[in-house]
Amino acid sequence: MTKDPSNYRQETALVRGGLQRSPNRETSEALFLNSGYVFDDAAQAEAAFKGENDNYIYSRYGNPTVTMFQERLAALEGAEACYATATGMAAVFASLACQLNAGDRVVSSRAVFGSCHIIVDQILPRWGIETVFVDGTNLDEWQAALSKPTHAVFLESPSNPMLDLVDIAAVSEMAHAAGACVIVDNVFATPLYQRPLELGADIVVYSATKHIDGQGRCLGGAVLADAAFMTERFMPFYRHTGPALSPFNAWIMLKALETLSVRVERQCDNSLDLARFLLAQPKVTKVCHPGLESHPQAELARRQMSGFGNLVTFEVEGGKAAAFRIADALRLIDISNNLGDTKSLICHPATTTHSRLSEEERSQLGISPGVLRISVGLEHLDDLKEDLERALAALP
Repeated sequence: MTKDPSNYRQETALVRGGLQRSPNRETSEALFLNSGYVFDDAAQAEAAFKGENDNYIYSRYGNPTVTMFQERLAALEGAEACYATATGMAAVFASLACQLNAGDRVVSSRAVFGSCHIIVDQILPRWGIETVFVDGTNLDEWQAALSKPTHAVFLESPSNPMLDLVDIAAVSEMAHAAGACVIVDNVFATPLYQRPLELGADIVVYSATKHIDGQGRCLGGAVLADAAFMTERFMPFYRHTGPALSPFNAWIMLKALETLSVRVERQCDNSLDLARFLLAQPKVTKVCHPGLESHPQAELARRQMSGFGNLVTFEVEGGKAAAFRIADALRLIDISNNLGDTKSLICHPATTTHSRLSEEERSQLGISPGVLRISVGLEHLDDLKEDLERALAALP
């Protein structure tokens, strides 16, 4: 008898979770590159559309390869259900849009990815939805915002790019008292190092493009929650609006999950060592990393995370010109706004990922013109240090 995948340990779930072999008994998971499915007779088709059998109907609704990816990720997360989406932003938008109506209220942490900020700040209000931003690190602001009925709470922790943390358990308790559903973007921590559902969150979203693929190949996202929410609220929205993940991308990410723990563990080790290295550099004025004792929320990081991610954010004097000079002087670390890749990547948030925010909004988040964000990869640590040391030497 096959063991229940929900009881697998983490490393096993990453390799075996959701495994479904076809009658050909292949070793590697099969790739089903098809859009539609046939039925034995008209009655079987009718039953499928009524939800009375498990037949696949159309790959916008479900696909065997996508199902394997969803079940594997759900087993890793400890979630009852998962739906994969075409991108991470599709996951964020669908998790909100599937449950909101005109007149509803959303409270969000101010420190979120630029496109997430646009959804909450500009798109939802056009639909007659009230949106409120708070300093995610300040529980008093959460309490004040959640002192009136609220439908949804959205946050990311650690935040992009300054790596601020939100006390997920405390905010979830306040949110539930206000009647809100808590959505956590867990992309920086990955499902390996933070478990939002266990901390009280209701929904977890991912950009699978990041660490889950982790090799710069394809786009994808995921939404995970309890079965009731996914069946009653999310699935109808998903089926009729079409943010489905392609079977090919699902297959790539299904295979990538097998090495997730090996890759991310090494990246996290590298990032903490690199953060400590940057702390010692005289031309660096600030280093942000949840694993550093100097992080203002180091105690919270240790309490709600089992690892601290592969992102390092640092600041240099001299503003945009100095930041650009460093980025341009790098020979190993590539300039790219992506993250979670096996290759180390650097970006200037003020002119890329958060460029659509106003200067005042960036200032509120601590994103100064001298801030750079590094997604640390799998290169040898000494090579990364030498590259950064050479780049920093380019400053006057």
